[in-house]
Amino acid sequence: MTEEIKKTHKTIEEAEQEGKYIRKVRSFVKREGRLTKGQERALNEHWESMGLNHSDGLLDTGSLFGNDNPIVLEIGFGMGKSLVEMAKAAPELNFIGVEVHKPGVGACIALAAEQGVQNLKVFEHDAIEVLADCIPENSLTTVQLFFPDPWHKKKHHKRRIVQADFVEAIRQKLIVGGVFHMATDWENYAECMLEDMQTAQGYKNLSATNDYVPRPDSRPLTKFESRGHRLGHGVWDLQFSKL
Repeated sequence: MTEEIKKTHKTIEEAEQEGKYIRKVRSFVKREGRLTKGQERALNEHWESMGLNHSDGLLDTGSLFGNDNPIVLEIGFGMGKSLVEMAKAAPELNFIGVEVHKPGVGACIALAAEQGVQNLKVFEHDAIEVLADCIPENSLTTVQLFFPDPWHKKKHHKRRIVQADFVEAIRQKLIVGGVFHMATDWENYAECMLEDMQTAQGYKNLSATNDYVPRPDSRPLTKFESRGHRLGHGVWDLQFSKL
């Protein structure tokens, strides 16, 4: 944002309304596929009970779930299969999923409804904005980021979601002792994640060797992980707790 815009406009939205183009940083590319009939039906029938709207602002999690159980936030849940599996396996926890792609959100809601999962709510929105506007500080027991887009070309590394500002935003939302859990099948991204987390203030690495942790039983094997194994890639899990 230029100095001129900073001085003459209160918000980016106001600048855009006056015809000025402001480039926004995005950690994703919206590749929107068509909704299947099942996904569309799930969105229509279950959004009121399972969907969360960014425009509603800060969540009251106690009222949202009707209890004070610990809350797990997953960023970028894809089609939602593993997220629904985790929620079903841990009814003592509450889960919030954030995904920008509507077909994935529809698929997740459809599966959760089919499985009778009651402890899961989902956003269809940019995770950066959801964190900033909807998640109370010191409210999350766990934040999960599994197999984010690696942006493997060096010139695109700046688009990776795990960067200093994002790491600090996560820390503010975690309770003390809460865990930020990441996983990737790109070694270079794993190394960058580890470096960013080790230089971040207010975190402790839960790895006994101060690098990566074994895949915990709570994280189901995903199609991305299976794909990684087939391609000869390793998979790296990182867990850091808030001090």
